[in-house]
Amino acid sequence: MANKLTPTEFLYGCSIDPEVQELRPDYRALLLVAEGLERHDGSTVADGLISRAEAHASGLLASTPVDQLPQISAWRDAYRGFGAKPQRTRNSLEALTRRAATGLPRVNALTDIYNAISVLHQIPLGGEDFDCYEGPARLARATGDEDFDTTAAGAPVTEHPEPGEVIWRDDRAVTCRRWNWRQGQRTALSGDTTTAFFILDSLAPMGIQELNEAGDALGRALESLCTSVQISQRMAGAQ
Repeated sequence: MANKLTPTEFLYGCSIDPEVQELRPDYRALLLVAEGLERHDGSTVADGLISRAEAHASGLLASTPVDQLPQISAWRDAYRGFGAKPQRTRNSLEALTRRAATGLPRVNALTDIYNAISVLHQIPLGGEDFDCYEGPARLARATGDEDFDTTAAGAPVTEHPEPGEVIWRDDRAVTCRRWNWRQGQRTALSGDTTTAFFILDSLAPMGIQELNEAGDALGRALESLCTSVQISQRMAGAQ
């Protein structure tokens, strides 16, 4: 079932609850919708980005412990702020940076591209199927009653976030737990995705210029993948 909102309506309907902004006043997100995507199981664009990201991660980790990289350190602090243990539930940037040094996972062209951009620009970045959303995205503190669809031992299961946990959700349920830790199955990107929604998360010391540069790099990669791509975006959070 297609999202009933236009990309512009969706983006300007997305929100950050005051409780989350109070937790991290320095938080801002670049929200981006890409329309006109075509099926791509593999891509030379993705291949090149993955290679660059793996080399970049190896260079970073050769001189700096992973937990001392600026954005990874900032996100570890943010996780502690809502009661998560960052050494057990790593933010998506840290998980990818650790894996990139020995080889990033390959999923599909869209996921491979945004994973590579995440590592190259050192920013947590999630991508989801726009048409699977029910209403706009909202960043909130969980009550603990929300549903989150995931898998365990290869089988579908429904979990619930911890009370106070920072979650992304739509009108139906949780789409991503622990801010940027694990995405749900319902809105996951696939080879059939034609419109994708991306969330680029940032904390200080990353500034607006660096955040926009990451968004521009993502947009260019998607446009190289499909010539018909149209990008809409909006900045939310700290100004």
